[in-house]
Amino acid sequence: WLNVYVHSSKASETLDVSFLFFWCSTLVSLKRSTRQRIKVIGDLFLSSPPLKLSFSLPPALMIYVDGVLFPDENSSSSLSSSSQGSSLLLDVMTHSVIISASESFKNLEEQRVTESSTKDRYVYIFQREYAVVNPALVDFVGMDEATTCVGLVIRNRRSGVTSIAHMDSPEVVDLGISQMLSLVMEDDSDAAELDVVHMVGGYEDVDLKNATGGDDYAKPEGYSFPLCCKLVESLQKRREKFHIQTLFILGHNTKLDAQGNTCPIFNGFLVNTSTGTIVPASFNRSSRCPDELVRRIRVSASFDDPSWKGKLLDTYDTKTDRFIIAPCSWTMRLVEYVWELNQLPDEEILVNCSTSPSAEGPDFIDNERRIWKYLLKYPEWSKTFPKRQPRVFERTANGSWNFVF
Repeated sequence: WLNVYVHSSKASETLDVSFLFFWCSTLVSLKRSTRQRIKVIGDLFLSSPPLKLSFSLPPALMIYVDGVLFPDENSSSSLSSSSQGSSLLLDVMTHSVIISASESFKNLEEQRVTESSTKDRYVYIFQREYAVVNPALVDFVGMDEATTCVGLVIRNRRSGVTSIAHMDSPEVVDLGISQMLSLVMEDDSDAAELDVVHMVGGYEDVDLKNATGGDDYAKPEGYSFPLCCKLVESLQKRREKFHIQTLFILGHNTKLDAQGNTCPIFNGFLVNTSTGTIVPASFNRSSRCPDELVRRIRVSASFDDPSWKGKLLDTYDTKTDRFIIAPCSWTMRLVEYVWELNQLPDEEILVNCSTSPSAEGPDFIDNERRIWKYLLKYPEWSKTFPKRQPRVFERTANGSWNFVF
Protein backbone atom coordinates (compact mmCIF):
# COMPACT_ATOMS: atom_id res chain seq x y z
CA TRP A 1 0.00 0.00 0.00
CA LEU A 2 3.00 2.29 0.19
CA ASN A 3 4.71 3.39 -3.00
CA VAL A 4 8.34 4.42 -2.56
CA TYR A 5 10.14 6.16 -5.36
CA VAL A 6 13.93 6.51 -5.16
CA HIS A 7 15.56 9.04 -7.47
CA SER A 8 19.35 9.02 -7.78
CA SER A 9 22.01 9.61 -10.39
CA LYS A 10 24.03 6.64 -9.15
CA ALA A 11 22.56 3.17 -9.46
CA SER A 12 24.95 1.87 -6.80
CA GLU A 13 23.74 4.20 -4.05
CA THR A 14 22.01 2.49 -1.15
CA LEU A 15 19.03 3.40 1.00
CA ASP A 16 19.03 3.61 4.80
CA VAL A 17 16.50 0.85 5.55
CA SER A 18 16.09 1.84 9.19
CA PHE A 19 15.07 5.36 8.15
CA LEU A 20 12.55 3.96 5.67
CA PHE A 21 11.16 1.62 8.33
CA PHE A 22 10.72 4.57 10.68
CA TRP A 23 8.61 6.46 8.16
CA CYS A 24 6.56 3.37 7.25
CA SER A 25 5.83 2.67 10.92
CA THR A 26 4.78 6.27 11.45
CA LEU A 27 2.38 6.19 8.52
CA VAL A 28 0.86 2.86 9.55
CA SER A 29 0.19 4.17 13.07
CA LEU A 30 -1.90 7.04 11.74
CA LYS A 31 -5.62 6.80 11.12
CA ARG A 32 -6.53 5.78 7.60
CA SER A 33 -8.32 9.07 6.93
CA THR A 34 -5.07 10.86 7.78
CA ARG A 35 -2.81 8.46 5.89
CA GLN A 36 -4.81 8.94 2.72
CA ARG A 37 -3.90 12.61 2.68
CA ILE A 38 -0.19 12.25 3.45
CA LYS A 39 2.56 12.74 0.93
CA VAL A 40 6.05 12.85 2.41
CA ILE A 41 9.04 13.88 0.36
CA GLY A 42 12.42 13.58 2.09
CA ASP A 43 16.04 14.05 1.19
CA LEU A 44 18.55 11.52 2.49
CA PHE A 45 22.05 12.95 2.51
CA LEU A 46 23.80 9.59 2.48
CA SER A 47 25.81 10.43 -0.61
CA SER A 48 26.20 13.12 -3.19
CA PRO A 49 23.94 13.91 -4.93
CA PRO A 50 21.34 13.15 -2.23
CA LEU A 51 18.74 10.44 -2.53
CA LYS A 52 15.18 11.72 -2.82
CA LEU A 53 12.32 9.68 -1.43
CA SER A 54 8.69 10.20 -2.36
CA PHE A 55 6.09 8.48 -0.19
CA SER A 56 2.56 8.38 -1.56
CA LEU A 57 -0.58 6.47 -0.73
CA PRO A 58 -2.93 5.22 -3.44
CA PRO A 59 -6.64 5.98 -3.17
CA ALA A 60 -8.78 3.76 -0.98
CA LEU A 61 -10.28 0.76 -2.76
CA MET A 62 -13.71 0.35 -1.25
CA ILE A 63 -15.65 -1.95 -3.58
CA TYR A 64 -16.45 -5.42 -2.27
CA VAL A 65 -17.97 -8.37 -4.11
CA ASP A 66 -19.09 -11.42 -2.13
CA GLY A 67 -17.45 -9.93 0.96
CA VAL A 68 -14.02 -9.66 -0.68
CA LEU A 69 -12.21 -6.44 -1.54
CA PHE A 70 -12.24 -5.81 -5.29
CA PRO A 71 -10.21 -5.77 -7.47
CA ASP A 72 -8.01 -8.65 -6.38
CA GLU A 73 -4.62 -9.62 -7.75
CA ASN A 74 -6.23 -11.75 -10.48
CA SER A 75 -8.30 -8.90 -11.90
CA SER A 76 -7.08 -7.09 -14.98
CA SER A 77 -7.99 -3.76 -13.37
CA SER A 78 -5.63 -4.50 -10.47
CA LEU A 79 -2.74 -4.25 -12.92
CA SER A 80 -3.48 -0.58 -13.47
CA SER A 81 -2.25 1.97 -10.96
CA SER A 82 -5.52 3.86 -11.24
CA SER A 83 -7.84 0.82 -11.32
CA GLN A 84 -10.30 2.97 -13.22
CA GLY A 85 -12.47 2.91 -16.31
CA SER A 86 -13.63 0.04 -18.40
CA SER A 87 -11.30 -2.65 -17.03
CA LEU A 88 -12.66 -2.23 -13.50
CA LEU A 89 -16.27 -2.21 -14.68
CA LEU A 90 -15.89 -5.27 -16.88
CA ASP A 91 -14.00 -7.15 -14.16
CA VAL A 92 -16.84 -6.57 -11.70
CA MET A 93 -19.49 -7.49 -14.26
CA THR A 94 -17.79 -10.79 -15.07
CA HIS A 95 -17.41 -11.81 -11.42
CA SER A 96 -19.21 -15.13 -10.90
CA VAL A 97 -21.29 -13.76 -8.00
CA ILE A 98 -22.45 -10.76 -10.05
CA ILE A 99 -23.29 -12.97 -13.04
CA SER A 100 -25.34 -15.26 -10.79
CA ALA A 101 -27.16 -12.30 -9.23
CA SER A 102 -27.92 -10.91 -12.69
CA GLU A 103 -29.38 -14.21 -13.85
CA SER A 104 -31.56 -14.38 -10.75
CA PHE A 105 -32.76 -10.80 -11.26
CA LYS A 106 -33.49 -11.47 -14.94
CA ASN A 107 -35.75 -14.38 -13.99
CA LEU A 108 -37.89 -12.28 -11.64
CA GLU A 109 -41.31 -11.18 -12.80
CA GLU A 110 -41.65 -7.44 -13.33
CA GLN A 111 -43.99 -5.86 -10.80
CA ARG A 112 -46.49 -3.41 -12.24
CA VAL A 113 -47.20 -0.61 -9.77
CA THR A 114 -50.45 1.33 -10.03
CA GLU A 115 -52.02 3.74 -7.59
CA SER A 116 -54.80 1.27 -6.87
CA SER A 117 -52.57 -1.81 -6.67
CA THR A 118 -50.79 -0.92 -3.45
CA LYS A 119 -51.77 0.51 -0.10
CA ASP A 120 -48.16 0.72 0.98
CA ARG A 121 -46.27 3.97 1.38
CA TYR A 122 -43.85 4.46 -1.46
CA VAL A 123 -41.64 7.10 -3.06
CA TYR A 124 -40.94 7.38 -6.78
CA ILE A 125 -38.12 9.35 -8.39
CA PHE A 126 -37.76 10.71 -11.92
CA GLN A 127 -34.64 11.21 -14.02
CA ARG A 128 -31.81 13.13 -12.30
CA GLU A 129 -33.65 12.99 -8.96
CA TYR A 130 -32.63 11.26 -5.76
CA ALA A 131 -34.32 10.43 -2.48
CA VAL A 132 -33.21 9.11 0.90
CA VAL A 133 -36.01 7.24 2.68
CA ASN A 134 -36.53 6.01 6.22
CA PRO A 135 -38.10 2.52 6.44
CA ALA A 136 -40.20 3.73 9.38
CA LEU A 137 -41.97 6.14 7.01
CA VAL A 138 -41.68 4.54 3.56
CA ASP A 139 -42.31 0.92 2.56
CA PHE A 140 -41.03 0.97 -1.01
CA VAL A 141 -38.92 3.25 -3.17
CA GLY A 142 -38.49 2.92 -6.91
CA MET A 143 -38.04 4.30 -10.40
CA ASP A 144 -38.45 3.35 -14.05
CA GLU A 145 -38.09 4.86 -17.55
CA ALA A 146 -34.36 4.10 -17.48
CA THR A 147 -32.95 3.22 -20.88
CA THR A 148 -29.40 4.59 -21.05
CA CYS A 149 -29.78 5.91 -17.48
CA VAL A 150 -28.88 3.85 -14.40
CA GLY A 151 -30.73 3.50 -11.12
CA LEU A 152 -28.39 3.38 -8.12
CA VAL A 153 -29.39 2.11 -4.67
CA ILE A 154 -27.26 2.42 -1.52
CA ARG A 155 -28.67 1.02 1.72
CA ASN A 156 -27.40 1.20 5.28
CA ARG A 157 -27.81 -2.34 6.57
CA ARG A 158 -27.89 -1.31 10.22
CA SER A 159 -30.55 1.41 10.00
CA GLY A 160 -32.31 0.36 6.80
CA VAL A 161 -32.11 3.92 5.48
CA THR A 162 -32.16 3.61 1.69
CA SER A 163 -30.89 6.08 -0.88
CA ILE A 164 -31.89 5.88 -4.53
CA ALA A 165 -30.91 7.96 -7.55
CA HIS A 166 -31.79 8.05 -11.24
CA MET A 167 -28.38 8.83 -12.76
CA ASP A 168 -28.39 10.15 -16.32
CA SER A 169 -24.87 11.49 -16.90
CA PRO A 170 -21.29 10.99 -15.66
CA GLU A 171 -21.28 14.70 -14.82
CA VAL A 172 -23.64 14.26 -11.85
CA VAL A 173 -22.12 11.08 -10.41
CA ASP A 174 -19.49 12.43 -7.99
CA LEU A 175 -21.64 15.10 -6.35
CA GLY A 176 -24.70 12.93 -6.74
CA ILE A 177 -23.24 10.09 -4.68
CA SER A 178 -22.29 12.59 -1.98
CA GLN A 179 -25.88 13.85 -1.98
CA MET A 180 -27.17 10.29 -1.72
CA LEU A 181 -24.96 9.54 1.28
CA SER A 182 -25.73 12.76 3.15
CA LEU A 183 -28.42 11.14 5.31
CA VAL A 184 -27.58 7.47 4.92
CA MET A 185 -24.78 7.63 7.49
CA GLU A 186 -25.58 8.88 10.99
CA ASP A 187 -21.93 8.76 12.06
CA ASP A 188 -18.55 7.48 10.86
CA SER A 189 -19.21 4.00 12.21
CA ASP A 190 -21.99 3.62 9.64
CA ALA A 191 -19.40 3.67 6.85
CA ALA A 192 -18.80 -0.04 7.40
CA GLU A 193 -22.50 -0.80 6.99
CA LEU A 194 -23.07 0.63 3.49
CA ASP A 195 -22.95 -2.80 1.97
CA VAL A 196 -26.12 -3.03 -0.10
CA VAL A 197 -25.50 -1.54 -3.52
CA HIS A 198 -27.65 -2.19 -6.59
CA MET A 199 -27.40 -0.81 -10.12
CA VAL A 200 -30.13 -1.43 -12.69
CA GLY A 201 -30.45 0.08 -16.16
CA GLY A 202 -28.09 1.16 -18.90
CA TYR A 203 -28.24 -1.41 -21.69
CA GLU A 204 -25.72 -1.97 -24.51
CA ASP A 205 -26.62 0.94 -26.78
CA VAL A 206 -23.27 0.53 -28.59
CA ASP A 207 -20.86 -2.29 -29.37
CA LEU A 208 -18.73 -2.54 -26.23
CA LYS A 209 -15.93 -4.21 -28.18
CA ASN A 210 -15.07 -0.74 -29.45
CA ALA A 211 -15.50 1.01 -26.09
CA THR A 212 -12.32 2.34 -24.54
CA GLY A 213 -13.53 3.51 -21.12
CA GLY A 214 -10.90 5.36 -19.14
CA ASP A 215 -11.21 8.95 -18.06
CA ASP A 216 -12.47 10.49 -21.30
CA TYR A 217 -16.24 10.22 -21.03
CA ALA A 218 -16.80 12.47 -24.04
CA LYS A 219 -15.72 9.80 -26.51
CA PRO A 220 -18.47 8.39 -28.76
CA GLU A 221 -19.19 5.27 -26.72
CA GLY A 222 -22.92 5.73 -26.49
CA TYR A 223 -24.45 6.80 -23.20
CA SER A 224 -24.73 3.73 -20.98
CA PHE A 225 -21.13 2.55 -20.93
CA PRO A 226 -19.44 5.83 -19.87
CA LEU A 227 -22.05 6.32 -17.14
CA CYS A 228 -21.58 2.81 -15.77
CA CYS A 229 -17.79 3.23 -15.83
CA LYS A 230 -18.04 6.45 -13.89
CA LEU A 231 -20.41 4.99 -11.29
CA VAL A 232 -18.18 2.02 -10.45
CA GLU A 233 -15.03 4.14 -10.51
CA SER A 234 -16.52 6.77 -8.18
CA LEU A 235 -17.70 4.18 -5.67
CA GLN A 236 -14.24 2.64 -5.64
CA LYS A 237 -12.56 5.96 -4.84
CA ARG A 238 -14.68 6.79 -1.79
CA ARG A 239 -13.79 5.92 1.80
CA GLU A 240 -17.04 4.07 2.50
CA LYS A 241 -17.29 0.32 1.97
CA PHE A 242 -19.65 -0.57 -0.87
CA HIS A 243 -20.65 -4.21 -1.22
CA ILE A 244 -22.08 -4.61 -4.71
CA GLN A 245 -24.93 -7.09 -4.83
CA THR A 246 -26.72 -6.32 -8.09
CA LEU A 247 -25.15 -5.02 -11.29
CA PHE A 248 -27.94 -5.50 -13.81
CA ILE A 249 -26.51 -3.17 -16.43
CA LEU A 250 -25.13 -3.23 -19.99
CA GLY A 251 -24.90 -6.80 -21.32
CA HIS A 252 -26.75 -8.26 -18.35
CA ASN A 253 -29.71 -5.96 -19.11
CA THR A 254 -29.81 -6.22 -22.91
CA LYS A 255 -32.12 -8.05 -25.30
CA LEU A 256 -33.15 -7.74 -28.95
CA ASP A 257 -36.55 -6.44 -30.00
CA ALA A 258 -38.56 -7.71 -32.97
CA GLN A 259 -36.56 -5.48 -35.35
CA GLY A 260 -33.21 -6.69 -34.04
CA ASN A 261 -32.46 -3.53 -32.06
CA THR A 262 -30.86 -3.78 -28.64
CA CYS A 263 -33.03 -2.60 -25.76
CA PRO A 264 -33.14 -3.00 -21.98
CA ILE A 265 -34.75 -6.05 -20.40
CA PHE A 266 -35.96 -3.97 -17.45
CA ASN A 267 -36.37 -0.20 -17.18
CA GLY A 268 -37.00 0.10 -13.46
CA PHE A 269 -37.14 -1.49 -10.05
CA LEU A 270 -38.73 -1.38 -6.61
CA VAL A 271 -36.84 -1.69 -3.31
CA ASN A 272 -38.42 -2.97 -0.10
CA THR A 273 -36.95 -0.62 2.51
CA SER A 274 -37.47 -3.07 5.39
CA THR A 275 -35.77 -6.07 3.82
CA GLY A 276 -33.59 -4.41 1.19
CA THR A 277 -34.84 -6.76 -1.53
CA ILE A 278 -35.06 -5.40 -5.07
CA VAL A 279 -37.37 -6.51 -7.89
CA PRO A 280 -37.93 -5.31 -11.47
CA ALA A 281 -40.83 -2.87 -11.67
CA SER A 282 -42.70 -0.43 -13.87
CA PHE A 283 -45.07 2.35 -12.86
CA ASN A 284 -48.10 3.92 -14.47
CA ARG A 285 -48.70 7.66 -14.53
CA SER A 286 -50.84 7.76 -11.39
CA SER A 287 -48.27 5.89 -9.28
CA ARG A 288 -45.32 8.23 -9.81
CA CYS A 289 -46.11 10.44 -6.81
CA PRO A 290 -46.94 14.16 -6.97
CA ASP A 291 -46.15 16.97 -9.40
CA GLU A 292 -45.23 14.76 -12.33
CA LEU A 293 -45.04 17.41 -15.05
CA VAL A 294 -43.06 19.96 -13.04
CA ARG A 295 -40.59 17.30 -11.98
CA ARG A 296 -40.16 16.17 -15.58
CA ILE A 297 -39.61 19.77 -16.68
CA ARG A 298 -36.83 20.21 -14.12
CA VAL A 299 -34.76 17.57 -15.92
CA SER A 300 -34.40 19.71 -19.04
CA ALA A 301 -34.43 23.05 -17.24
CA SER A 302 -31.64 22.07 -14.83
CA PHE A 303 -29.10 22.01 -17.67
CA ASP A 304 -29.44 25.80 -17.99
CA ASP A 305 -29.82 26.51 -14.27
CA PRO A 306 -26.30 27.00 -12.81
CA SER A 307 -27.51 26.21 -9.29
CA TRP A 308 -27.92 22.55 -10.34
CA LYS A 309 -24.65 22.11 -12.21
CA GLY A 310 -23.26 18.65 -11.47
CA LYS A 311 -25.99 17.89 -8.92
CA LEU A 312 -28.99 15.63 -8.57
CA LEU A 313 -32.33 17.37 -8.07
CA ASP A 314 -33.61 17.69 -4.49
CA THR A 315 -37.09 16.20 -4.37
CA TYR A 316 -37.99 14.44 -1.13
CA ASP A 317 -37.50 15.29 2.55
CA THR A 318 -36.44 12.25 4.57
CA LYS A 319 -37.38 13.46 8.05
CA THR A 320 -40.88 14.75 7.28
CA ASP A 321 -41.89 12.27 4.54
CA ARG A 322 -42.86 15.16 2.27
CA PHE A 323 -42.10 15.85 -1.35
CA ILE A 324 -40.31 19.18 -1.43
CA ILE A 325 -39.76 19.93 -5.11
CA ALA A 326 -36.76 22.26 -5.17
CA PRO A 327 -37.10 25.22 -7.55
CA CYS A 328 -35.52 25.27 -10.97
CA SER A 329 -35.50 28.13 -13.45
CA TRP A 330 -35.75 27.99 -17.23
CA THR A 331 -35.13 30.47 -19.99
CA MET A 332 -37.20 31.73 -22.88
CA ARG A 333 -34.69 29.98 -25.11
CA LEU A 334 -35.98 26.66 -23.77
CA VAL A 335 -39.58 27.74 -24.36
CA GLU A 336 -38.80 28.75 -27.94
CA TYR A 337 -37.03 25.45 -28.54
CA VAL A 338 -40.02 23.59 -27.12
CA TRP A 339 -42.34 25.42 -29.50
CA GLU A 340 -40.21 24.24 -32.43
CA LEU A 341 -40.11 20.66 -31.17
CA ASN A 342 -43.86 20.61 -30.74
CA GLN A 343 -44.24 21.15 -34.51
CA LEU A 344 -42.34 17.94 -35.32
CA PRO A 345 -43.99 14.63 -36.23
CA ASP A 346 -43.73 11.83 -33.69
CA GLU A 347 -40.90 9.96 -35.41
CA GLU A 348 -38.70 13.07 -35.45
CA ILE A 349 -39.44 13.72 -31.78
CA LEU A 350 -37.96 10.33 -30.93
CA VAL A 351 -34.78 11.04 -32.89
CA ASN A 352 -34.34 14.56 -31.50
CA CYS A 353 -35.35 14.04 -27.88
CA SER A 354 -34.20 10.57 -26.89
CA THR A 355 -30.78 9.02 -26.30
CA SER A 356 -32.33 5.66 -27.24
CA PRO A 357 -35.09 6.16 -29.87
CA SER A 358 -35.65 2.45 -30.48
CA ALA A 359 -35.90 1.62 -26.77
CA GLU A 360 -38.36 4.20 -25.44
CA GLY A 361 -41.68 3.24 -23.90
CA PRO A 362 -45.00 3.76 -25.70
CA ASP A 363 -45.84 6.88 -23.67
CA PHE A 364 -42.56 8.72 -24.33
CA ILE A 365 -43.90 11.05 -27.04
CA ASP A 366 -47.10 11.76 -25.13
CA ASN A 367 -45.08 12.67 -22.05
CA GLU A 368 -42.89 15.02 -24.08
CA ARG A 369 -45.89 16.80 -25.60
CA ARG A 370 -47.51 17.20 -22.17
CA ILE A 371 -44.30 18.80 -20.87
CA TRP A 372 -44.17 21.18 -23.83
CA LYS A 373 -47.82 22.11 -23.41
CA TYR A 374 -47.13 23.09 -19.80
CA LEU A 375 -44.08 25.19 -20.73
CA LEU A 376 -45.97 26.98 -23.49
CA LYS A 377 -48.78 27.71 -21.05
CA TYR A 378 -46.42 28.84 -18.26
CA PRO A 379 -43.33 30.21 -20.03
CA GLU A 380 -42.15 32.10 -16.94
CA TRP A 381 -40.62 29.77 -14.37
CA SER A 382 -41.60 32.14 -11.55
CA LYS A 383 -45.24 31.16 -12.08
CA THR A 384 -44.33 27.61 -11.12
CA PHE A 385 -41.88 28.54 -8.37
CA PRO A 386 -43.01 31.93 -6.97
CA LYS A 387 -40.14 33.72 -5.21
CA ARG A 388 -38.06 30.65 -6.08
CA GLN A 389 -39.70 28.67 -3.30
CA PRO A 390 -40.13 24.87 -3.44
CA ARG A 391 -43.42 23.12 -4.09
CA VAL A 392 -44.42 21.07 -1.03
CA PHE A 393 -46.67 17.99 -0.90
CA GLU A 394 -47.78 16.00 2.15
CA ARG A 395 -48.88 12.39 2.26
CA THR A 396 -52.55 11.93 3.16
CA ALA A 397 -54.10 9.14 5.21
CA ASN A 398 -55.21 7.27 2.08
CA GLY A 399 -51.73 7.42 0.52
CA SER A 400 -52.31 10.23 -1.97
CA TRP A 401 -50.48 13.56 -1.94
CA ASN A 402 -51.85 16.95 -0.96
CA PHE A 403 -50.35 20.20 -2.28
CA VAL A 404 -49.41 22.41 0.69
CA PHE A 405 -47.81 25.42 -1.00
